[in-house]
Amino acid sequence: MLPAAPRILLLEDDPAIARTVAFALEREGFAVEQVLLVGAARERLAAAPPALAILDVGLPDGSGLDLCRALRHDADARLARLPILMLTARDEELDRVLGLELGADDYMAKPFSPRELVARVRALLRRASAPAAAADASLFALDVAGQRVHFCGEPLPLTRLEFALLRTLIAAPGRIVPRETLFAAAWGPDSEAGDRTVDTHIKTLRAKLRALRPDLEPIVTHRGMGYELVVR
Repeated sequence: MLPAAPRILLLEDDPAIARTVAFALEREGFAVEQVLLVGAARERLAAAPPALAILDVGLPDGSGLDLCRALRHDADARLARLPILMLTARDEELDRVLGLELGADDYMAKPFSPRELVARVRALLRRASAPAAAADASLFALDVAGQRVHFCGEPLPLTRLEFALLRTLIAAPGRIVPRETLFAAAWGPDSEAGDRTVDTHIKTLRAKLRALRPDLEPIVTHRGMGYELVVR
């Protein structure tokens, strides 16, 4: 007997986008169940947790962000750990930042490449099926009020901007955090700093981490996508 196709729950009320997503995923062997409303998504998730959920942000009866937050606090561990990919409008940077802070594993801005969407879904499913491991985030002791960080028990001297970048990565261990999300967290969406500013500060941050623990490399670059605090 052939294994069942991984089931994807798609919460999207735009027919054209829903057709594009469903066609791309079904062509690659996934089973896609589309719902139009947050309420319907809640019912389907409770009845039969899927392998992964793709949530749009703006729906007629609510927001995919609220559903994401609810899932991360669900008593059912299958739902609390469910891989979540958010769909956002290209110019809604705040939605992307909020989605990651609320526990989304990844996001895609509309319009998007169907091929890239499939690749991201596969990556999220691989990560979800990997054996549980301790996150490198546990090596960090974060004092938000004092703007201080200890790494492997040692104080880590950081600038304000480096602290903001590291804090954002620590909040999402094992997830790719887009450069624009890091930029917004440290500089704010209205800053006129150059696009490579994040890369420069990440390089400096890595050097400071390496000075304390040369054997560890907790920040990984995903070219064209962003940075990840790895889990091992």
